[in-house]
Amino acid sequence: MNKAALVIILFALASFAMAQESIWRFDKAHTNVGFKITHMVISDVTGKFQEFDGTLKSGEDDFDGASVEFTIQTASVNTNNEKRDKHLRSKDFFDAKNYPEIKFVSKSFKKTGDNAYKVIGNLTMHGVTKEVTLELTHKGTITDPWGKTRAGFKTTTTLNRYEYGLKYNSAIESGGLLIGKEVQLEINAEIIKQ
Repeated sequence: MNKAALVIILFALASFAMAQESIWRFDKAHTNVGFKITHMVISDVTGKFQEFDGTLKSGEDDFDGASVEFTIQTASVNTNNEKRDKHLRSKDFFDAKNYPEIKFVSKSFKKTGDNAYKVIGNLTMHGVTKEVTLELTHKGTITDPWGKTRAGFKTTTTLNRYEYGLKYNSAIESGGLLIGKEVQLEINAEIIKQ
């Protein structure tokens, strides 16, 4: 076999493999990105990000070996308190003007059980990139009434905001910190096969 024929065969195989990869987009109307953080040691404040986007690519129906990219717009933070939200967008916290995005890019996506996955990837926030591990639960895959294939995933993880340079805080008289160091992040995602 000559080199030209070999190149054509390899190109055809690569094209076939690429054609088999499915692309899934996040359904923004049915996906939510929420968080919770301790306030003055005695209570929790909850919030969400209203603007985000992402893509999942998978060559397998069961998503094993998939890849995912997900981006959150920091200026879209919403805790139902405009004064607090403005502070969160400021340089004390997200510094949304200089760091408009939080981005996650997967490095591995492995099935670990019937509906369980371990996803390892890089999370970039406030100019800092760190590797994180997410435990995902696959809530199921269905065909909707309009013939589209949809899948649902949920993940909850805890991040230390200090590790990303979000260190604004002060001590309170009774002991402890005004705002907790750890943030619990919960994402409920619905994705649609393109």
